[in-house]
Amino acid sequence: MKPLNNLIAAAAILFMSLTPAHALDKMTVLLDWFVNPDHGPLIIARDKGFFNQEGLDVELIAPANPNDPPKLVAAGKADIAVSYQPQLHLQVEAGLPLVRVGTLVATPLNSLVVLKDGPIKSIADLKGKKVGYSVGGFEEALLGGMLAKHGLTTADVELVNVNFSLSPSLISGQVDAVIGAFRNFELNQMDIVNRPGRAFYPEEEGVPAYDELIFVANKDAAASATVTAFLRAIERATLFIINHPTEAWTIFSKAGKDLSDELNKRAWRDTVARFALRPAALDKGRYERFAKFLMNQGLIKTIPALDTYARDVSAGE
Repeated sequence: MKPLNNLIAAAAILFMSLTPAHALDKMTVLLDWFVNPDHGPLIIARDKGFFNQEGLDVELIAPANPNDPPKLVAAGKADIAVSYQPQLHLQVEAGLPLVRVGTLVATPLNSLVVLKDGPIKSIADLKGKKVGYSVGGFEEALLGGMLAKHGLTTADVELVNVNFSLSPSLISGQVDAVIGAFRNFELNQMDIVNRPGRAFYPEEEGVPAYDELIFVANKDAAASATVTAFLRAIERATLFIINHPTEAWTIFSKAGKDLSDELNKRAWRDTVARFALRPAALDKGRYERFAKFLMNQGLIKTIPALDTYARDVSAGE
């Protein structure tokens, strides 16, 4: 019987060698900007092999134009885009077939920043002052919501487009405050050059809390098995970051040029606690409240049914 057993074993090995391995499902994920600590779970999921273990071959692509990723996903040119909850409401209003399928950063990062040693001690002090911004529309609405709590409107300040030069325009005195500064980046950037800033947080100044960074997919593909597998890998990566912060930072800091510098090190520290621990789960009330805020600010005309633009993958919807 031994020769027969050997023959069977040899045949099994030969069959396995001739049978192609199951191919990984390719997935293209467009980032919202160049790689930075906000993308920590994506980098960890890729470099720790979590995507591969879910049967996915994920390509992460930084866009040439940060406005393009949601549009490309809407057009079926990519599978998932990293985007922003506020922008999703506006994009759905514009008719783009996008659906929120997950959350990456679960708290606002946007803030209103002034010089720590400057004359602005309260938002009320901004009356008659210059406020810099980079993106019209939402940032103006955000500022308007914050000013309203202090009896002011955007007509009480002078808005200045500083073209993404937020902290430099504030430090140079071109403006008295900036809206749109990410608290995990601009504040660290200003501190590094010894011109520390002070942040006023929208969620503490009358603006409903929202998810800063989210994953959006085309409406036709939002319920796909690959999207669900992608979010499982992201959740696993996020838990790895929480459980192994030092190792996670080491992996992330080696993922690209200059990621190990002081700014990224500080930003990583300030971002980790903001990653969504349950990226697939949806806070329905949060989306409904923020939609009402945007409508009150005049940025959207109608509020569509939530299930038409946001999906709770964790609930199997």
